Amino acid sequence: MTGRDRGVGFGRRHGPESTPRLRLKRKAPTTGYVDGAWWPHSDDLTAELPDLLAVLSVRLGDISRLVYHRAEWKSPPRKVHVGNQLIRLDGYDRQPDNTVGVVDLRGGSIVLLVVPPNTSEQDAHAIMMAASTPDDASRIESLLASGHTH
Repeated sequence: MTGRDRGVGFGRRHGPESTPRLRLKRKAPTTGYVDGAWWPHSDDLTAELPDLLAVLSVRLGDISRLVYHRAEWKSPPRKVHVGNQLIRLDGYDRQPDNTVGVVDLRGGSIVLLVVPPNTSEQDAHAIMMAASTPDDASRIESLLASGHTH
């Protein structure tokens, strides 16, 4: 009996190496300034992206671009390979503070609130829960301040 061809990538791990600290609003009509929140472990965008994009690709499909605020991250390259995808990284000074925009190949996008890596676990949890509340329309500054009520 011959072996069955199980396709390219069979036996390789799919998905993130470690689960990113991420909360998303349910798929629904867009409300508010952000579609969820992400709490990275560091300010090294290149190191943080593989796990984040592995999870986001479930919702968005293939991802083509990530837009970030340049002052908040170590200088990443202009493009990075994540899995078998080439992702363009665009840093802008005018990107709203504490956000990243993720764009799929069809032009769909989501905006994530970025919780600063040095935020306490309790505050980060409160911020992420507030940002992922389905009907929340709070501004970024208000969401970040929601973690300081503890």
